[in-house]
Amino acid sequence: MPFIHLDKEGSQKVSEGSWWVVPHWTKELQSKYPIFNARSEDAENKLAFREAYKAKRCLIPADSWYEWTKGDDGGKDPWFIHLTERKPFSFAGLWAYNTNLEVTSCTILTAAAVAPIDQVHNRMPIVLSPEHYDAWLHPATPVADAKALLSDNLGSSFEFYRVGRAVNSSKTENDPSLIEPVEK
Repeated sequence: MPFIHLDKEGSQKVSEGSWWVVPHWTKELQSKYPIFNARSEDAENKLAFREAYKAKRCLIPADSWYEWTKGDDGGKDPWFIHLTERKPFSFAGLWAYNTNLEVTSCTILTAAAVAPIDQVHNRMPIVLSPEHYDAWLHPATPVADAKALLSDNLGSSFEFYRVGRAVNSSKTENDPSLIEPVEK
């Protein structure tokens, strides 16, 4: 997963990380309780995220995401969520480097979903306004100020529609049909 962070000189750098946070203190990889997302309400106080929140904030570029609802037949119905203009954006994220395991990892911050996303899911990723990117990334930004930036979530600027269940299969390759709307 690519993510953007500041290097030691303060320049933006793109790195790749595993999709879930592997905190710096972890001695072994655990797949039983992976830490996929960080709740923005309290991430700065959680042991798994505290150090990253102070100095390893990142941006995770995207142009869309999926959420699922339970279908009438009990199956999982995927919903394709994107900005109205279909422009790229960045999720607010945290990253970590674990020297014990030599693993770089990242995660997104989530918040209670806002309209219209709350029709599909009760939580959503925080999509930062581009004007806050520099402050979010900079480790000199105090934790309280960084947390305040998260309230400017672009969630209400998104729209969504139902897509085919081929999205649910790990065998499905990247294909334009995965974002085509389907009839209800």
